[in-house]
Amino acid sequence: MEPNLLAVDRLAVDYKKPGLRSRTHRVIHDVSFTVARGETLALVGESGSGKSTIGKAILGLVPCAAGSVQYQGQELGGLGRKARRALAGQLQVIFQNPYGSLNPALTIGQILSEPLTASGNFTRQSAGARIAELLERVNMPSDTVTRFPGNFSGGQRQRIAIARALALDPALVICDEPTSALDVSTQASVLELLAEIQDRTGVSYLFITHDLAVVREFAHRAIVLEQGTIVEEGPSRALCDAPQHVYTQKLVAAAPVPDPRIQRQRREQRHQSRQLVTSAAPARP
Repeated sequence: MEPNLLAVDRLAVDYKKPGLRSRTHRVIHDVSFTVARGETLALVGESGSGKSTIGKAILGLVPCAAGSVQYQGQELGGLGRKARRALAGQLQVIFQNPYGSLNPALTIGQILSEPLTASGNFTRQSAGARIAELLERVNMPSDTVTRFPGNFSGGQRQRIAIARALALDPALVICDEPTSALDVSTQASVLELLAEIQDRTGVSYLFITHDLAVVREFAHRAIVLEQGTIVEEGPSRALCDAPQHVYTQKLVAAAPVPDPRIQRQRREQRHQSRQLVTSAAPARP
């Protein structure tokens, strides 16, 4: 059996609390998972659940307090800046905000040429050819290279961000809420593009999101996080259709659905549940 591309074992992350005594607070507790080649694994949870912190720990943006993060068998925890830079071609990220992730002062051609130039593997001519190939891959016109980010919509900017992430043919891309800032129709087109790229190239995705409706259709497996701890995991459709943990059940119940009748029933059920809790609570003295 081929080894996993990414292996996270008993990961813990601490944050320092503000104040003179500089105490630490553990935000990720004993988290373990793997990502196989060509697989999409979703990390799901509400804001503050720790899913983005796990992505940052893998990328080396926050230190690991305990545990292990291995990429293709190589431990990432102790890598220096130079070793991290050498790994950048294989491990990439797509950020949440398409309006903030692209430098507005640079043309798209300059933005896409940066990772190619930094790798040292491209001449000016070969970099130009690679940029044209990347733009075609994400369905953007060739004249994109001479224009600035401000000339494009949010969905188009996210396509450009995807092209940048794919510039050096990475094996793993961490997608940190890549569609949450987009409208529903644009979300669908970006997700379809990511799926097409995965089918063609075999790239793996670690997909960080709060949206279980997206997870059900896009991810192969899902992990649900609550306050930095894994509470449920499994095949994405089975997890979304028959959640076992009460926290996952709440996330599923809160997820939007396209049928307004079902959405209305869910709201009524949540309202009835809150009324039962309120009526069962003891009266205040």
